[in-house]
Amino acid sequence: MVIDSPVSLSVPEAPAALPVRPRTGRFLVLGVVFVCAACGLVYELELVALASYLIGDSVTQASVVLSVMVFAMGIGSLLAKRLRCRAAVGFGLLEAALALVGGGSALVLYATFAWGGGARYALVGFSLTIGVLIGAEIPLLMTLIQRMSLRGERRDTSGDVADLFAADYVGALVGGLAFPFLLLPLLGHLTGSLVTGAVNAVAGGALVLWLFRRELTRRERRLLIVVNAVVLALLTTATALVGDFERAARRAVYGEGVRVAVQTDLQEIVVTGAPGGPLDLFLDGRLRVSGRDEHRYHEALVHPAMRGRHTRVVILGGGDGLAAREVLRYPGVESVTVVELDSAVVELARTDPVLSALNGGAHRDPRLRVDTADAFTWLREQGRLRRPYDVVISDLPDPGITPSTKLYSQEFYGLASRVLADGGRLVVHAGPLATRPRAYWTVEATLRAAGLRTRPYRATGRLSGFTAGPDRASDAVGPPGDWGFVLAARGARPGLGLAADVPRLRSLSPAVLRTGERSAQGARVPGVRPSTLVHPRYTH
Repeated sequence: MVIDSPVSLSVPEAPAALPVRPRTGRFLVLGVVFVCAACGLVYELELVALASYLIGDSVTQASVVLSVMVFAMGIGSLLAKRLRCRAAVGFGLLEAALALVGGGSALVLYATFAWGGGARYALVGFSLTIGVLIGAEIPLLMTLIQRMSLRGERRDTSGDVADLFAADYVGALVGGLAFPFLLLPLLGHLTGSLVTGAVNAVAGGALVLWLFRRELTRRERRLLIVVNAVVLALLTTATALVGDFERAARRAVYGEGVRVAVQTDLQEIVVTGAPGGPLDLFLDGRLRVSGRDEHRYHEALVHPAMRGRHTRVVILGGGDGLAAREVLRYPGVESVTVVELDSAVVELARTDPVLSALNGGAHRDPRLRVDTADAFTWLREQGRLRRPYDVVISDLPDPGITPSTKLYSQEFYGLASRVLADGGRLVVHAGPLATRPRAYWTVEATLRAAGLRTRPYRATGRLSGFTAGPDRASDAVGPPGDWGFVLAARGARPGLGLAADVPRLRSLSPAVLRTGERSAQGARVPGVRPSTLVHPRYTH
């Protein structure tokens, strides 16, 4: 996409020698502008999406990509002045370069992350290069379209500018809609960007080699044919090898024990672990479940909230069935509702033999039902229930991950409190207290701002090390060493303990809870403010 690139309104003296009438030529040029704008925006969105997945903190990554690209587009517009004397061949070479760099950007970015351990510098480099190339398009196209005037004909150059930018902006709209609704779900990140590059190369090369062929020297025609053939050959070869590349990169990231790898519309789901060994479940590259210590997390999350009436329970998130496993161990539980955004996680928890064994076949229990929905939307649609829930368990990704921020807002907890029965309890996974104390205490302050009384506590004893923190931007602080939780209730402050009918636990006891509460209070960060939808306060 091009944003108001500076163009000259002067018409070149010599008209272009075209094989078609000027009006037809103008239409063809505007069509190529449309295609190139769509491709340019796909490159831009691909960088933002892949950077958010690989690096984390989507707001920061989008800001970096967009700001660097817009800056680079201005540079590209200025550099294009040197090519205007040979606008046709310059545009042809420019589009070939853009097709190769833009089309291969996702593949190289992923390779840099998989084998190099980071992708920040590659992200900035591609944003800068693609921005320069996109910025140089419009000045060259403006030169070409103005040269289609008949000799001596007076042209309304402001109309040329309007037509050019209209085609550019409409193409950007189509590219922006095609990326999330067509390219990403059908082709994925890597193949989608490679196919976009091929379309870009064909459109730019065909326009110059056919429409402006009379303006090219024999040497220039030969150069453009060879360059475009090489670019298309490279993109085609890369497309054919994408499957092998993805498998090799996945092994580099997750190790040799990858058993399941699924790309859904929402995230990448990977399950690793040798037969007979512990299972690891990764969502978008972040370790969410480890069979080595998940019981410590889920026992600490679920059982303190079950002290009191627990006939009806709702779990927000937790499609893996592990929190439900702990809830269903209580004979007094009559119904459990799991609200999970990604149905593929639930299907995996039902059908994968290792994960199903780990969750105790929770999804086969007749007391459990699954609602596939966004937790925020689901709570808003519930309103005030005739039969509210005794326990609400928020088993959601850490608040530092940008898409999760709304699920840790004051508005979200206000909605959650509406579905709580009198005397009911809400428990929230609030992220690691050791490495992200401010985010943890922001969760606690936000619960209090929503009118709830709180009991903060933590669980220690991690046996699995995260390869990344809750957001990849936090890699520098190292893997978390604990889990932080907050128990909350309306009215009276909830008691922190275990129910009289608590089943046998592997790691949790009243003494462990008391120690976890004292430890959390000792790490309190004073002066934190609640987080809202319009003012999220979770920082790295």
